[in-house]
Amino acid sequence: MGFCDSLSARTVYVTDDEKPLVVQSDFTIFLDVHSPVFREARDKLMRFAELVKSPEHMHVYRITPLSLWNAASAGVSAAWIMETLRSLSRYEVPSNLAAEIEEKTSRFGLLKLVRSDGALVLAARDDEILREVLALSRIKDFVQGQNGAASCVVDPGRRGQLKLALIKAGYPVEDLAGYREGSPLSVSLRGTAASGLPFELRPYQTESVEAFHAGGSVQGGSGVVVLPCGAGKTIVGMAVMARVGMSTLILSTSVTALRQWRRELLDKTCLTEDQVGEYSGEVKEVKPVTLSTYQIMTYRRSKTDAFAHLDIFSKGDWGLVVYDEVHLLPAPVFRFTAEIQATRRLGLTATLIREDGREDEVFSLIGPKKYDIPWRVLEQRGWIADARCTEIRTELEPALRARYLSAGAREKFRLASENPRKQDLVVRLVERHAGDLVLIIGQYLEQLERLRQTLGCPLITGRTPHKPREDLYAKFRRGDLRTLVVSKVGNFAVDLPDANVAIQVSGTFGSRQEEAQRLGRILRPKAGGGGARFYSIVTRQTRDQEFAEKRQLFLTEQGYEYEIHDARRYEESPS
Repeated sequence: MGFCDSLSARTVYVTDDEKPLVVQSDFTIFLDVHSPVFREARDKLMRFAELVKSPEHMHVYRITPLSLWNAASAGVSAAWIMETLRSLSRYEVPSNLAAEIEEKTSRFGLLKLVRSDGALVLAARDDEILREVLALSRIKDFVQGQNGAASCVVDPGRRGQLKLALIKAGYPVEDLAGYREGSPLSVSLRGTAASGLPFELRPYQTESVEAFHAGGSVQGGSGVVVLPCGAGKTIVGMAVMARVGMSTLILSTSVTALRQWRRELLDKTCLTEDQVGEYSGEVKEVKPVTLSTYQIMTYRRSKTDAFAHLDIFSKGDWGLVVYDEVHLLPAPVFRFTAEIQATRRLGLTATLIREDGREDEVFSLIGPKKYDIPWRVLEQRGWIADARCTEIRTELEPALRARYLSAGAREKFRLASENPRKQDLVVRLVERHAGDLVLIIGQYLEQLERLRQTLGCPLITGRTPHKPREDLYAKFRRGDLRTLVVSKVGNFAVDLPDANVAIQVSGTFGSRQEEAQRLGRILRPKAGGGGARFYSIVTRQTRDQEFAEKRQLFLTEQGYEYEIHDARRYEESPS
C-alpha cells in the first residue's frame, strides 16, 4: 500500500508488517519509529492524539476527549480519524473504537451558544440532549427560561462560567454568540519595516490569521494559534489586530516580552508611539493598544486583598485581547477571561501543554486550537533553523551517589541537577563552539553563578534590573558578547535571532513546555543559513534523567530526535 509523505511528496509502499501503528481498545496507540512511513503517521496523529511517552523504538500516543474536540473544532472528522487508523495500523483496529470516537468527536457541536432576539441562547441538536444537560445540577443556575423544545435562554453575564461548567461535564460548547465591537482602531502592516527591512507575512502566518478570523464570522474571533518559537507568533498577533481593526489589550509574560512587542508593533505597523501604551510596575498607561504582563494582572498585596490591576480589563473598550504564551495563563486571569467572552480572544503559544492540566479551560475560555503546523515542516521550508538535539549523560561522583540514594525526592532532583560534573562538560562544549553564540540555561541560581565565574561571562536572572538585562541582550545580539548564562527568565520572549547553541544544565522537573521554549531560543533562521545545536546535560540513572525523558516529549512529537551521548565522548580535545 502506498502513502504520500506530506513533507517530501514522495510515495512509499509498505507491507502490513511495515505499517507503523498498533491501536488498542483503550485509545492507546503505539507508533513504530522504524517504519518507513513513521513521519507521515506522526504528523497525522498530532491532529487528534496526544503523545504520552517516547521510548527509543516505540512512541505511545493516547486519544482523549479534549484531543478529539480540538480536532473536531479544526474540521477533522471521526471518519477521517478512523480511516487514518485503519490505513496505518499493522493489525485490525479494535471494533469498539469507531463508535466511541464518533460519539466523543460529535460532542463538539452538540451544544451551541447563539444570539436570538438579543438574548443568549444555549441551543442543542435535539430536545433530548437539552434535557440531559439541564438535568445536571451545575447547569441549572445558568438557565433563565425555555426558548423552544431544544434551546433555553441563559445568563449572558456568565457565558464563560457556563462554557466551563459544560466542558467539565463532557459537553464542549461551540460558541457562535458573536462579539461586542470595541473602539475602532486602524492598524495596517508596513510593506517595509521602519528599520528599512522588507516585510511581508509568510504563507503559514497568513493561514493562521485566516483560520482565527474566519472572515469576521461568528465561527472565528476566539481560539489559539500554535507556532514554534522563532516562527513569528508576534507577527500573527499584529496581523490579527490589522484584520480586526479594534483597540487591543496584549498580555505577555514579562516586561522584556512586553517591550519586545512594542518594538515590533512600532517597526512593522503604522501605529504611532502615542497609540501604544505600557501598563507595568513602572508605567500605567492605557492607550488604544495596551501592553501588560500576567504578573501585574495578578498582583495583590496579600492573599486576602483584591487584585489591584485586573480592572484594566474594563478600563479600555477592547475589541481584542491577545494572550501571549497562553499556556502560562494564571488562574486569576482565567477567571476574568470568563467574564469577557463577548470580546475577541487570541491565544498564542508554542505548545498547548499546561503543567497544571488546565488545557480544557484554555479550550473553553480562550477558544479551541485554530491552527497548528509541525515544526519540522517549517524547518524543511527554511522558516526556522535546522536543530540538532543531543542529550549528554554523565555520572555522579561516588560520594554524591551515596548521598543521592538516601535523599528525599526533591533533594534527589536537585543533587542530580547540580551535579558538579556538568560544569566541566559546559566548559568543553563552550570550547567546541568558540565561534558561536552560546546560551547556557538552568534552573538553580547557585549552579549558574558557579558557571558564570568559571566561564567569565555575564549571568541574567530574575534579579537583574531591566536596563542592564536589555544591555546584555543587545551585546549578545551584536556579537560583542558570545556566551551568556541565563536563568528561567531566558525561557520566554527573548529575541536573540543569531543564538545558535543552547546548553541546558537543569530544568523545572518534567516541564515539556519549558523544553519547547528553550529550544525555541535558537530556532530563528540564521543570517548565514546555518543550523542550531541544543544540548541537554543529564545525570545518568537519576531523577534528572527521568524528568529529561518527560521534558523531551513535546519535541519528539514535533519530529526532533535526541542523540544520546556519553559524557566521556567530550573528554576528547575540541573538534
